[in-house]
Amino acid sequence: MKIAVNTRLLLKNKMEGIGVHALNVLQRITVNHPEHQFLFLFDRKYDEEFIFSSNITPVALIPQARHPFLYYWWFEHSVARVLNQVKPDVFYSPDGFLSLNTKVPSVPVIHDLNYEHYPKDLPRLTSWYYRHYSPLFAAKAARILTVSEFSKQDITEQYDIPVDKIDVVYNAADSHYKRVDENEKTETRNKYANGAEYFLYVSALHPRKNVKRLLEAFDKVKETSGSPIKLVLVGPHYFKNSEMDEVYQQMKFKDDVIFTGRMNVDELSKIMGAAFSLVYVSYFEGFGIPLVEAMQCDVPVIASNITSIPEITKDAARMVDPFSVDSIKEGMLEVLKNAELRQQLIEKGRERCSFFSWDKTAELTWQSLEKVLKK
Repeated sequence: MKIAVNTRLLLKNKMEGIGVHALNVLQRITVNHPEHQFLFLFDRKYDEEFIFSSNITPVALIPQARHPFLYYWWFEHSVARVLNQVKPDVFYSPDGFLSLNTKVPSVPVIHDLNYEHYPKDLPRLTSWYYRHYSPLFAAKAARILTVSEFSKQDITEQYDIPVDKIDVVYNAADSHYKRVDENEKTETRNKYANGAEYFLYVSALHPRKNVKRLLEAFDKVKETSGSPIKLVLVGPHYFKNSEMDEVYQQMKFKDDVIFTGRMNVDELSKIMGAAFSLVYVSYFEGFGIPLVEAMQCDVPVIASNITSIPEITKDAARMVDPFSVDSIKEGMLEVLKNAELRQQLIEKGRERCSFFSWDKTAELTWQSLEKVLKK
């Protein structure tokens, strides 16, 4: 069989949630299925580290697809041309985008529909592209993969897709994320937080990640507790986030907030392992990989009580209302002051994170692709 894959998000040292998902699934299914041929479609010069096995043929197509006009051109012209020439048995797209200009059976991974619920969180043209084309992609798809039961239900309701056309394949955490010893914690805290303990946020600084309210809550935590604890935020700015920037400038304790920018997995896993607690208060998530990364590191989790997050954490997080600064503040204060609660969250996190595995994700993805390949 020939399987074409959209690999435009396999970018060395620049991968976020969807890229991490694509990397871990593709590493496994290409190596585990040497009897099949894989055509990897990149939108730029690719790194050899993403050519995981000898049954992969990489192709770099232009243009680099990082804008709605270029999304359209890349998928409807460049990708369509290759698919129509090669005629693979299936086209697998980990970022959810498809080509409408081909009859090749297609399987997208639609991670979530945040753009349907919060369209103003994206630039206007980007929001329009997602909202216009995503229903068309979903209708065209031979099967759809998604990363939580929450997203499955959302796709069904928003796009009128039959439930039995959608398969859930949970995300997981990289093996780099593991418990670290006290010496490593001290070393990391000295490097990034002037030796202090810290709450940690990990993700792009996107409006739906709710960094604005997190900063407001942290300021109140500092004022109430008098603690020397800091807040470390790891991730790039994603689009314009002027509300977050405005709140930061008005903070009383902004000197205790540390922005690191994007980090590679080696450094990020150390920062995660040394954190006092992860604070993940997005108001919309399809999964939330940092939740599992923290649990795998024995780091207690404070998390939102809506969308997919309760499904992922179960009882292994201190849940808060992401729309309430006071609720976030109270959750942070409780974890800060209550050592017994922290230990309970660590123990429940150990148990919960064992449920998630990239091997399982890859196998379920393959089973979904096989349903299409065998037709």
